[in-house]
Parts: sequence; C-alpha cells; structure tokens
Amino acid sequence: MSADADALPAAGVSELLRNRGFTGLLTYRLLAMLSYQIVAVTVGWHVYELTRDAFALGLIGLAEVIPYFCFALFAGYAVDHLPRRKLGMAACLGLLVTTLTLAAVAAGVLPAGISGFGTLTIYLAIAVNGVVRAFLAPVYMSLFARVLKRDQFARGAGVSSVVMQAGLVMGPAMGGLLVAWGGKTSAYLVAAGFALAAAIAVIAVRVTEPPKPAERAPVFKSIGEGLRFVFKTQVVLGAQALDMFSVLFGGAVALLPAFINEILHYGPEALGLLRASPAVGAVLVGIYLARRPLQRHAGRILLVAVAGFGLCIIGFALSRHLWLSALMLMLSGMCDGVSVVVRSTILQLATPDHMRGRVSSINGIFIGSSNELGAFESGVAARLLGLVPSVIFGGCMTLAVVGATAKLAPKLRRLDLRDLH
Repeated sequence: MSADADALPAAGVSELLRNRGFTGLLTYRLLAMLSYQIVAVTVGWHVYELTRDAFALGLIGLAEVIPYFCFALFAGYAVDHLPRRKLGMAACLGLLVTTLTLAAVAAGVLPAGISGFGTLTIYLAIAVNGVVRAFLAPVYMSLFARVLKRDQFARGAGVSSVVMQAGLVMGPAMGGLLVAWGGKTSAYLVAAGFALAAAIAVIAVRVTEPPKPAERAPVFKSIGEGLRFVFKTQVVLGAQALDMFSVLFGGAVALLPAFINEILHYGPEALGLLRASPAVGAVLVGIYLARRPLQRHAGRILLVAVAGFGLCIIGFALSRHLWLSALMLMLSGMCDGVSVVVRSTILQLATPDHMRGRVSSINGIFIGSSNELGAFESGVAARLLGLVPSVIFGGCMTLAVVGATAKLAPKLRRLDLRDLH
C-alpha cells in the first residue's frame, strides 16, 4: 500500500494521545469492545456445546441483527438529539445486564431454554445485545468529531483502528482462555466487568456536547434526511456497500468453532487464537496508517485491500494446519484494517456534524449488521454446501463485489482523501 508522501511525523500521534477527551473516548471503545468480544467467543462455544450444529452458530448472528436493524435508525436520531455520553452509558449498562443474564444461564441459575427450544434464553439475551449495540457506534462516531480537529480525523481514524483491533485481539484471546481454564460463567462475568467500566469511561469523557436544536425535527423526517444524504453521496454509499457485501459473503469467523472441531481438531484455546488473528493484522496496519495516513489513491487502495481480503478467506478455507489458518486470518485482518481506516475517514470528512448520529447508524446497518448477517449466511451456506465449500464460495463472492463496486462507483475508485478536506 502507499501513503501520502507528505505524511506528518509520529509526533502527530503523540499529540492525539495527549488529548484527554480523545483518550477517554478510546478507553470507552476498548472496554466496550473487550466486553462484546468476550461474549461473542463465549456464546459461540456455549451454543455449539449445547447443539453441535453449525447452523445454530449462524442463528446467533440472526438473533442479534434483527433487533439491531429495528433500532439502529432510531438510535442515530437519539444520538443527534440527546446527550451522547448519557446514551453511551445507558448502552453499556444494557450490555452489562445481558452479559449477567448469560452468566446466570451458564451457571445453571437460569434455564438455557424451554422444551423444544434448548437455547432460547441465550438467543433472547443476544437479541437484547443487538438493541444495545445500535447505540454504541453512533455515540463513539459522534463524540469522535467533538474531541478532534478536522485535520486530525485521518490520523485519529488510524489510532482508533489500532485500539479497536487491540480489543479484537485481546477480547477473543481472553474469551478463549477464560472458557478453557475458568469456564463459561467466569468468561461472562469478566465481560460484565468490562461493560461496567465502559459505562464509567464514557460518562467521564471530557467533551462539549453540541447545542440542543431549537426545534426537534420529526423522527421519520429526520431519519429520512440522513438516508437521503448517504444515498446521494457516492463515495459514502460505495464504501459502505463494499464493506457490507464483502463481510456478508467473506466472513468465516462465525464458523470457527466448527472449523476447529471438524477440520483442525483443536479445543477452545485455538478459538481464541483464530478469533484474534485478523485483529493482529489490523493492528499492524493501523499503527502504520496512524503514522502515515493515506491521502492519495485512497479509493484504489480500498478496492485492492478488499480483494485481498477475499483471497485470504479462500486461503483459510483450504488450510488444514492451525498456524497456516491463523496466518491467512491475520493477512485478511491487514486487508480489512485498510478498509476500516479509509472508510472511517471518508465518513468523518464527508458527514455534516448535525447528522453524525444518523449517518453513523446507517453506516452501522451497512457495516455492523453485515457481521451478523454474514454469520447467518455462513451457517446456511455451511448446511447447504458443506463447511469448506461455503467459505470458498464466500471468498469468491467478495472478489465479485469488488469488481461490481469498481464499475458502479467510479467516484470511489478515483477518490483522493484530500478532495474531502
């Protein structure tokens, strides 16, 4: 990949990290990510232990994405019109409640389900998590623009990516180790502790909230304004659609418990390693891009990175060795890390401040929900095609998505980030 030849020295990163509002916001994001990722690893293993069914793993994603879809746009409206830190705190406390519920199920205090629906309680808790998660990203993205100057957005996106991916490294690794050595209940309780700490961190962020609008626009009119902005702005829509469809078809993470059990023949400790591998690659890329933010040819680099992601997923499907599988996932994370930073920078630079909550929530529908829909698609494809062929098919579809985006979104293909400043 190439970076702007005039990139600022690493001192620019030090300046960002001296900004107490920015570091407080990063702390909130990291703690919430750790909680969410530990739950994701633990609940996947929990459900697979109960069902021994790859399709049941896909249903975890569906259980979360349906309520997420239902609430995401309203969450964005709330973030644009209500105190953002208080909304973030409420979301983290909701995450705390659902995680404690899962701990109670794992400990046998609550039943896992009812007759004929052996995992219903677990799926209901994950559904509530979907509602909660609808608020987390819009709160973060809206506060991001309040704690940084506009010319710091690209570098800030790189630092933010490092922190997010660090959570994606540590969370799965901790989840796998906790499940293997302490059991599912311990893993859930640790995740609950992180959720509580995230609630405290976000309410303590040093930032000025935007002034309340003199008149609050009707909910559906306001949401429609956000939708029109996204669909009329080709670089925003193209970047979001590219990521959504590539993750939808190219995600293999939801099937990792089945891959580990049936293909690689390891236990839950390998689950932590493989869940963390993509994030290791993304951290390395994020560190590089925080020091040397992309400016020139950003659109082309984005398309190449997503194509690389698809190829790595195909390589993972063909691997029969744990460390080769981990390498393929790490390389996929490096490609995805480029995508995350470029897309985040586009979103921040192109979005008016008064619409950040709504646009971020729409971005969440495109991006965040694609992980859960991708999990469901992976489960269905695994049942129809078989475990390995389903992942190969997904990687090929990702390559097709890149080709279609390059043709249908020429402004994104030719994008130079300096044009958005």
